[in-house]
Amino acid sequence: MIELVPPPADGPGPDWAELHRSADLSIGSYVLPAGGTDPQSPHTEDEVYVVLAGRARLAGPDVSIPVTAGSVVFVAAGEEHRFVDIEEELRVVVVFGPAEHTRS
Repeated sequence: MIELVPPPADGPGPDWAELHRSADLSIGSYVLPAGGTDPQSPHTEDEVYVVLAGRARLAGPDVSIPVTAGSVVFVAAGEEHRFVDIEEELRVVVVFGPAEHTRS
């Protein structure tokens, strides 16, 4: 099956929107406003973030890295992490493998 995944919506929209789901992966968009707070907790699946726009830091227990448009970051399942110091609205494509919540 070949499927066109819609781009993340423009505008304020929801913080999280799932765009595709199959047994082996899920894809979604995540938007956080400048100065916002990222409430997420560790996931039970591996995760890849592809930053489309914005500027922030992705912080974990032992690391805090800057992310901007074009950044691609891998986060292992169970790893504590969140976006902090969000200087510009952050627009991110998120890929979970396997699909989000399938291991919970």
